[in-house]
Amino acid sequence: MISAVNSALSGLQAFGTKMNSNANNIANVSSEGYKKSRVTLENRAPQGVQASVETVDSPGAMRLEETNNGSELVELSNVDLAEELPESQTNARFYQANMKTLQSADEMTESLINIKA
Repeated sequence: MISAVNSALSGLQAFGTKMNSNANNIANVSSEGYKKSRVTLENRAPQGVQASVETVDSPGAMRLEETNNGSELVELSNVDLAEELPESQTNARFYQANMKTLQSADEMTESLINIKA
């Protein structure tokens, strides 16, 4: 049971990091020049997941803006809401699944303690 708890805690941390990244990207969708972040997950021995955050350097869309010096091209954010919103929902479900694993392990531990008592 302890390994289930460790795995679930590792998953909670990893998917919490992914949800934070999604939220930050969505919040900055209108920020000029903002570069989105991506979180990749890797196996961690003996069990668990390691989250790595990296910045995606792909260029954002360009927009022509009028300034005091005339027209200038301004780079917009490279965040795509059509990608971020479904991913945020998926990450929330994975987070909930890890919470359910912790809840189940807690209930099994409680049952074991009650049997012993």
